[in-house]
Amino acid sequence: MAKWAWSALLAAVLWCGAEPARAQSLPVNVTVSGNEANAYVGLPGLTILDLSLEFENAQGLNANSLGIGAKVVSPLSPLLQGRLPSLNLTSLTAALPILITVQPPANGGLRFTGTGRVELHTHVLPYALGSSLRLFKAPLGGPFQDITDEIAQGSVRARGTYGGFSQFLILIDLRPTGMVIDEKIQRLRNRVALLPAPQQAAYTALLDDTEDALDNDDYPAAIAAVDGVRSLAQSQAGTTLPNEWRADLSTTNHAGELIAGAATLRFSVIYQRDYGQ
Repeated sequence: MAKWAWSALLAAVLWCGAEPARAQSLPVNVTVSGNEANAYVGLPGLTILDLSLEFENAQGLNANSLGIGAKVVSPLSPLLQGRLPSLNLTSLTAALPILITVQPPANGGLRFTGTGRVELHTHVLPYALGSSLRLFKAPLGGPFQDITDEIAQGSVRARGTYGGFSQFLILIDLRPTGMVIDEKIQRLRNRVALLPAPQQAAYTALLDDTEDALDNDDYPAAIAAVDGVRSLAQSQAGTTLPNEWRADLSTTNHAGELIAGAATLRFSVIYQRDYGQ
């Protein structure tokens, strides 16, 4: 089936008269090999979206332990109400309004250390330099946040780094880049505030350096400071900084979340350097 068939299916799934229909579940086929899982979302003969999850070191990784699901959602879906950063500036794409959920069952045995790499790959969205497409992530029922660290060709590959799960969307994000950067820095500061007091100062200084450099349009210094956050978290991971995620949520992957936060902040800083606000 071609793109036009998917477009026709979307129209039927999303709307019934003038009212948005309930979210429609889509078939998902999951394969696992080593530290990598792939999920193919779509109907027979029509793969709409490929989800790739790569882990540094996973245990108990299999199709059932991941708990992957996919739904077609409308802009007014109850599943999204109050969860997007801005009703006016962030929106679903018309061609790919798909919500991916990765919610490993607590008793499924999945665990990993460090970070994971997520990619949503689709041919139904066009790629363009300076694209406003972004990869967003949220806990179940919680607010969606931009975790993009790369938008690449083929047709679109939206990539991000994560220290945990569970829901993903590709959105059009028209917020000023400076606003996004401020939000990402604050998210990192909030994470740092959860660390033991002796560890906080070094991260706080690097984030202060990032803001000072951006205030002066010194992008090399800003990027170096952001990279410093990532390097520091990597050096402390598994020793003074917890770096394990478990499906039963009995641990907090501080190292993974700091590394992931630095990766997406770096993306936004480079985007602002190259494309402005």
